[in-house]
Amino acid sequence: MSTRALRLGTRRSTLAMAQSGQVADAVRRVTGRPVELVEITTYGDVSREHLAQIGGTGVFVTALRDALLRGEVDFAVHSLKDLPTTQPEDLVLAAVPVREDPRDVIVARDALKFTDLPRGSRIGTGSPRRMAQLNAYARAHGLDIETVPIRGNVDTRIGYVKGGELDAVVLAAAGLSRMGRIDEVTDFLSIDTVLPAPGQGALAIECAAHDADLIAALGALDDPFTRVAVAAERSLLAALEAGCSAPVGALADLLADGQIVKEMRLRAVVGTTDGTRTVQLSTTGPVPETHDRAMALGRELAAEMLAQGAAGLMGERAQ
Repeated sequence: MSTRALRLGTRRSTLAMAQSGQVADAVRRVTGRPVELVEITTYGDVSREHLAQIGGTGVFVTALRDALLRGEVDFAVHSLKDLPTTQPEDLVLAAVPVREDPRDVIVARDALKFTDLPRGSRIGTGSPRRMAQLNAYARAHGLDIETVPIRGNVDTRIGYVKGGELDAVVLAAAGLSRMGRIDEVTDFLSIDTVLPAPGQGALAIECAAHDADLIAALGALDDPFTRVAVAAERSLLAALEAGCSAPVGALADLLADGQIVKEMRLRAVVGTTDGTRTVQLSTTGPVPETHDRAMALGRELAAEMLAQGAAGLMGERAQ
């Protein structure tokens, strides 16, 4: 490989720059080459519409992929949960690094936990998935909350709480951790309360399919357990024909006996945003040894969910 600087395409947001900077450091270590960040503005960054209105799928990704295909950057870093489930033939996911904490978290006024919020509390989130599960949990446990749709970066969202407009906001633990702001969290939401978005907490490092040397070099950052887990989650999402803004939560986690990983459990939920109806199922089996087996696991659980009426809970199914 040459010694010229590798160009890493990234969104301009503070979070994207933080996580791309961390990947850049790792790529420098494994390749010995300099890495420069190339900031790219995506449609999702400039649109003020709610993600559910603009479709969600690909709005943070398309501009980065176009830059890759035009050769303006050598590789790109995405939040994996933002990626459409269909992979373009001329691009490849060269690495899926070790996943960060996939949980959602609450940042609330007065350092309150979710279950301690007073009656009528307003909780901000831009995610139909989070709305569906928070409202379902509240209904089941006698809590009185109102979920409020919001957009904006981390500062904007936390600002709604600090300014008194909202009582709490829901964010991803992984993003706050990568930004060095995890100490602002007032409550970590249990996976049993809110399942994360498919792929949440994981990054995707993507490059052109023809660049075999770069694919091999970036492959040093790949974590095979994270890759099969997110493959199962994304396969389920695809089989439900749901986009990344749909009210679908899914998490594949590894079950270990001591230090030995024995099985993988895939859990998923689909629900109406008001929390009145949900379909939640899980399956456990051997850790998939291949990408195809991980994909099959996701499809199988999705088929069971569809048989129980999941499609009718998602509104218009997003392609």
